[in-house]
Amino acid sequence: MSSCARWAVLAIALAAAQASSAQSRYNFQQPVSEVAGQIYDLHTLMLLICLVIFVVVFGVMFWAVFHHRKSRGAVAAKFHENTVVEIVWTIIPFLILVGMAYPATRTILNMKDTSEAELTIKVTGFQWRWGYDYLQGEGEGIRIVSNMATPREQIEGKADKGEHYLLEVDNPLVVPVGRKVRLLTTANDVIHAWWVPAFGVKQDAIPGFIRDTWFRAEQEGVFRGVCAELCGRDHAFMPIEVHVLSASEYSAWAEKQLAARAELAAEAAREWTPGELAERGSKVYATNCAACHQPDGKGIQPVFPALDGSAVVLGEHEPLVDTVLKGRAGTAMAAFGGQLSDLEIAAVTTYLRNAWGNNVGDHVAPAEVAAGRAR
Repeated sequence: MSSCARWAVLAIALAAAQASSAQSRYNFQQPVSEVAGQIYDLHTLMLLICLVIFVVVFGVMFWAVFHHRKSRGAVAAKFHENTVVEIVWTIIPFLILVGMAYPATRTILNMKDTSEAELTIKVTGFQWRWGYDYLQGEGEGIRIVSNMATPREQIEGKADKGEHYLLEVDNPLVVPVGRKVRLLTTANDVIHAWWVPAFGVKQDAIPGFIRDTWFRAEQEGVFRGVCAELCGRDHAFMPIEVHVLSASEYSAWAEKQLAARAELAAEAAREWTPGELAERGSKVYATNCAACHQPDGKGIQPVFPALDGSAVVLGEHEPLVDTVLKGRAGTAMAAFGGQLSDLEIAAVTTYLRNAWGNNVGDHVAPAEVAAGRAR
C-alpha cells in the first residue's frame, strides 16, 4: 500500500471513530421503545428540515452578494411590493410547519396514551431516592426503594470511579420485555423528574399530584437514567436503573420478591434482640441517614442537627419514632414512613439510641412503629 493510501485509510478511520464518539456523546441514546424511536425520528426530521433551510437561505444570500457586487456594476432594483413573492414566502413556511406539526402531534398523542397497560407501577420521588410500588399486573404488591449504590469513596475522590459512576443503584426497577408499562409519578417532598432516555420517558413527579406516562421496552438489558429536576443538595445522587428481563426471568424475579416480602412481614412479627436491631439499623442508617447527619452522627449544623447526644434520640420512643415516620415540618428532615418498613425504622431508631456516645441500652420494637403509623 502506498504512503498516500495509508494516510487516506488512517484519516477515514479517525473520522469514523470521531463520528462514533460524537454520536454516543452528543446524539440521543439508541431507542429501545416505540416512543423513543418516534422521538428519535422526529428529532432527525426537524434537524434535516433546519439544515435544508439553512443551506437554501444562506446559499441564496451568498449567491446574491457575490453576483450582484458593486465591482460588477450591479445596480439595486427599486420596487415596493411583489404579491407573488409574498404569497410564496407565506405558503412555504406554512407547509413546512404543518409538515413538522403532524408527526409531532402524533408522537405526543402516543406518549400520552397509557391505556391497555399490562403493568402499572407507582413511582415516588424522595430526597434523594426512588420508590416503586407495583400496583397492577404480574408482581402486584412488590415494593422497592432504590438508592444510589456508588461508594462514598468514589464520590470523595478516595477511590477510582467505577464504570457506572453515579448511575448504579442497590434495588433497580425490573420490568418484562415487550409489555406495556404504565408509570404513575408523584413525589414525597419536592418536584423530581423520572427520566430514562432510552425509553423516551421524562415525567415530572410532583408532590400532591399523580402524573402518568408509559413505555414498552423492546430489548432486554440494563438502562439508566437520572432525576431531571433540580431537587436539592443530593440531586446528582438520584440515579435510575431499569432491568428489562425476559418473561420467564421476570416471573421468577416477581415470585422471589413476593416471597421475600412475606418473609420480611414474618420477621417483623418475631422478637428481636437489641443487638440484632442495632446491627440491621447501622446499614439502614448508612444508606438513608449518613449523607445528612454524617457517619459519626455529628450532623452539619445548623441544617442537619447532631444525633450523637440528641435529646430527641435519647428521650422517649414515641417522639423519635414519629420524627422518623413523619419528618419535621419546616426543617430538612424528610418523612421516611413511605420509604422504610416498620422493621427498618425500629432497627435504625434502636441503632441511634445505642451508637457513638449514645448508650440508652434499650430497643424500639417494630410493633411500636406500627402503632406510630396509626397515630
